[in-house]
Amino acid sequence: MSKRKKQKYEGIVYSTDESFSYDEEEHDTQGTLPNSQQNLKVFLDRRFRKGKVVTIVDNFVGAENDLNDLAKLLKQKCGVGGSVKEGQIIIQGEMREKVYDILVSREYKVKISGK
Repeated sequence: MSKRKKQKYEGIVYSTDESFSYDEEEHDTQGTLPNSQQNLKVFLDRRFRKGKVVTIVDNFVGAENDLNDLAKLLKQKCGVGGSVKEGQIIIQGEMREKVYDILVSREYKVKISGK
């Protein structure tokens, strides 16, 4: 997915009213659920990857920083590379069982999909 710069102001482009001010909406920062309340899904995927297998962790609910921290932990424990894209953690290789064991040891609720 390409990175797009979001417009700061949507809707009104120009106003001649001197007393007009833009109403900036405050974005609600989504709080991260505790580990025991997360319902993570771990599965393998090879679509659009030239036949190479990756392990994907999906359904994380929380802040992006926490998602990045979890991805970093998984990559270090598995000893492989990976990334975070569109709310999913992508780990290189067929690491489904190892990722499952790591997440369960951290008290996450995890379900293996696609066996």
